[in-house]
Amino acid sequence: MPQDNRLIWLDALRLTAGVSMIGLHATADSTGQPWVDFSMAERTGPLLLRAVIYTARTELFLMISVFLLLMAQDRSPRSYGVTMAQQARRLLIPFLFWTVFYTFFSLIKAGVFGYQNTLLEALTKPETWADYLLLGGSKYHMHFIPTLFGLLLIFPLFKLATKMPTLGLTVLVCLVTKREIDSFLWNTFYAADWLPFALRAAKILTYAGYGMVAGTAYGLWSAAREGRLAQWVPLLGYLGGLLFAIKLIATYKTVQTGAWPYTYTPAYYADFLMPVLLFGTAMALGHKGWPVLLSRIAPYSFGIYLCHPIFLDMFEIALKDQTLTPISQVCIKIAGSALLTSILVWALARFRPLAWTIGMGPLPGFTKRPKRKVSHAV
Repeated sequence: MPQDNRLIWLDALRLTAGVSMIGLHATADSTGQPWVDFSMAERTGPLLLRAVIYTARTELFLMISVFLLLMAQDRSPRSYGVTMAQQARRLLIPFLFWTVFYTFFSLIKAGVFGYQNTLLEALTKPETWADYLLLGGSKYHMHFIPTLFGLLLIFPLFKLATKMPTLGLTVLVCLVTKREIDSFLWNTFYAADWLPFALRAAKILTYAGYGMVAGTAYGLWSAAREGRLAQWVPLLGYLGGLLFAIKLIATYKTVQTGAWPYTYTPAYYADFLMPVLLFGTAMALGHKGWPVLLSRIAPYSFGIYLCHPIFLDMFEIALKDQTLTPISQVCIKIAGSALLTSILVWALARFRPLAWTIGMGPLPGFTKRPKRKVSHAV
């Protein structure tokens, strides 16, 4: 692999992961459910769209982040302590900012939808703040940052996969383990206060499989001659087609029942393996002529991920009493939120005092350091 390669394919994945979250969250109703108050015909469109969009999950962001960290370590080795201190600053300081922001911003939607008093009461309880600060419970997307940080704590493990590519297959073992642990914990300790923390610990430990995939990917990418990985594209496409067929079956079940198919085991594996195939396919096509524009836009992807719920909430409030079909609501939410989120992120990136909140500027308290290009985790 040419060391000066801009890895535009990776930038394309970063952008895909960020933007896809808008579509993912917009294709459910305002309560996060599959349009249960509408007919099967009316919810078919949004759920089919969701099946496509859900191929890029937050797990894609995790693999990208580990890949970038391993690449940085390879090119400029640092000690474990220095590396994790740097990651803590880059991830946890913005996380604290957005946790506080969404804690109070969510009260707006809560007031409109009638659960503001319940939310205010919850904010008086220590366990709520423990959930917000340790698990990212302040908003439905904030779980990503503490999960990513927890995963990066074991990044030395992923270095092994750069030398032994077969270790990437451990993702299968990890996903099996995750499903079994989750099922056991939910069924046995459903009412336990510590259940969310146990589930998150299990998630981080089993998501090590994605770290192994990222390590394998970096090892293959570093060693392969340009264009050599393209031979894997037909197989990856074939496997992706098989998994997508399973996703369509799951979508059919959801349309029929109006409930997410949590008990349909094949859909679990299809959902969680799709990001792996997407990552591998993009990497295998990395030698192609990807548009350079993607590399200029990609740094905004983290901000898009962090900020998009602001406008999704606003559109859900505006659409609350409307009689539009689900697909019309979805299109409005996606188009409007994508546009307004992009404008906000663009503005934040250019407003130096707040650019750090989306990973686009120097962190508070570190502005006196010599200026250099900042390489973020995502």
